[in-house]
Amino acid sequence: MTKNTNNLRSDPPPLARPKDACPSKNLGGLKGYITSQYVEAANALRGKQARRRIVAYVESYDDIYFWRTVLSRFEDDKRYFEVMLPSKENLTRGKKSVLMNFISGEGSLGQDMIACVDADYDFLIQRATEQSRKVIDSPYVFHTYVYAIENYQCYAPSLHDVCVAVTLNDHRIFDFDEYFRLYSEACFPLFVWSVWAYRTGHHNRFSLTDFNRVCDPGGFTVQQPQTSIDNIRRKVRTKVNELQRQFPNNKEAYLKVKADVLALGVTPQTTYLYMQGHHLFDTVTAPILTKVCNQLRQERQTEIYHSQAHRTQKRNEMSCYENSRQDVKAMLKKNTGYTRCERFLQLQEDIDHYLSQPAH
Repeated sequence: MTKNTNNLRSDPPPLARPKDACPSKNLGGLKGYITSQYVEAANALRGKQARRRIVAYVESYDDIYFWRTVLSRFEDDKRYFEVMLPSKENLTRGKKSVLMNFISGEGSLGQDMIACVDADYDFLIQRATEQSRKVIDSPYVFHTYVYAIENYQCYAPSLHDVCVAVTLNDHRIFDFDEYFRLYSEACFPLFVWSVWAYRTGHHNRFSLTDFNRVCDPGGFTVQQPQTSIDNIRRKVRTKVNELQRQFPNNKEAYLKVKADVLALGVTPQTTYLYMQGHHLFDTVTAPILTKVCNQLRQERQTEIYHSQAHRTQKRNEMSCYENSRQDVKAMLKKNTGYTRCERFLQLQEDIDHYLSQPAH
């Protein structure tokens, strides 16, 4: 669908909280904020020819751009989305737990107001907690399917493009797809244990922090990436043996969780998409990208140094190249190659289905 830019100037300013809506102090100013019915009434007052505004609440500033990439393709001359934080008066970021408090309000969400959140483990634990039930069952709550937006930013098939953006060197010296496939397969047995722990309330015995510590690929080198994979396999095997000793009668429950996880579309080859997003971004992907990009930069610098150009021309070329380089983490945060990811397409199908429902 294409946007109709002719109507953009006629759109009113962002919605203000109605005068009689008094924020609740103990919920960070979320209770009593504008509701779907309020937005629907505001849309009705603007007339049938005006574009319908749909408010999309997100968890934090970092989420605004991601959800814009999700929702923008659904904008046209009939509707548009305003992606915003739940409270403009209180800068507290309660993440999903606080946003869920807002969602539970009477009439808070509806056809003109939706909530967009990271899935975390709520998708995988399948209604084992009240928060998981809200995320999965509400027709107006949309989640990432993968753990968080950082997992999308680390989508393996897009990482070479990030390297090119950082280094301006298109030489493929590292197979990101293969590495993250092997990394995922190495982590998968322990990942099932992690999901089991959070489904059954045993996360105090085996937390996400514990899982992340085992799955840290420290010692990674571009020349011998298999060494880090072998190290993770060894650590995973050790931890799995330890958990089996702690829970000796858990084999049947483990196999059931494994079957459930596979049925939800998680595969041993894509485990990295469902691991804690910040850990994947900061501890796994960014360090690997940095080492690959350093080698690509050195390769480009060597090409300039050994070129047949005059010394002054070489110096100018080297200066130009150095000024054109980008920061790895900054470019990774701007990465939108995840739009090819199967889970992202599934998320957009959910939005499409919601918009296809007849308006009240």
